[in-house]
Amino acid sequence: MSLIHLENVSKIYQVGDQEIRALDQINLRIEVGEFVAIIGPSGSGKSTLMHLLGCLDTPSAGRMVICGNELSRATPDQLAQVRNQEIGFVFQAFNLLSKLDVVSNIELPLIYGGVPAAQRRERARKVACDVGLGDRLSNRPPQLSGGQCQRVAIARALVNNPQIIFADEPTGNLDSATGLAILGMFDELNASGKTIVLVTHDPSIAARSRRVIEIRDGRIVREYQP
Repeated sequence: MSLIHLENVSKIYQVGDQEIRALDQINLRIEVGEFVAIIGPSGSGKSTLMHLLGCLDTPSAGRMVICGNELSRATPDQLAQVRNQEIGFVFQAFNLLSKLDVVSNIELPLIYGGVPAAQRRERARKVACDVGLGDRLSNRPPQLSGGQCQRVAIARALVNNPQIIFADEPTGNLDSATGLAILGMFDELNASGKTIVLVTHDPSIAARSRRVIEIRDGRIVREYQP
């Protein structure tokens, strides 16, 4: 069974009397260990697709199976459980809490998962060291560079040992050299067996993946290997 399976999935929003079809009859499979990029212009539907794949929302129609869980009509609690156990997120804006140090930011998913304090601190420290932040454990985000903040975000995404990492424009707030270093980390994670789904509008970033899915006007218009 595919790690991710979408069958005839549509997402429709009602805005007043108008019906907005953000996704239209999407069929998609992503296998264990793939590195996939989803590319498209602003308004193409790629962010809506990411929300569905990341269990932040459910489709209006169609079938959606993520990590063996049938989630087409899932409750918010069911979605939250799969998000916490199976999925890690990395965002363009980092989404770190500025008043917490590196370790405290990384351990947040473990708090939501009910992991005991001593165990979660140990795991957070280990993952921080794994991404090259061993000398920054007590620093807070305002004391870090953009690249270091994104490493904290990657560590936070990894701390629960999820099956899938979703990265939404992960280099958008970084300079070119730092962005390349972060993309190199995704290469390494994929080589270690993690499934990576990267959302971007930049073809050069999408080219780092093994398969590119291009979306326009809520439909998949082509798939190709870069």
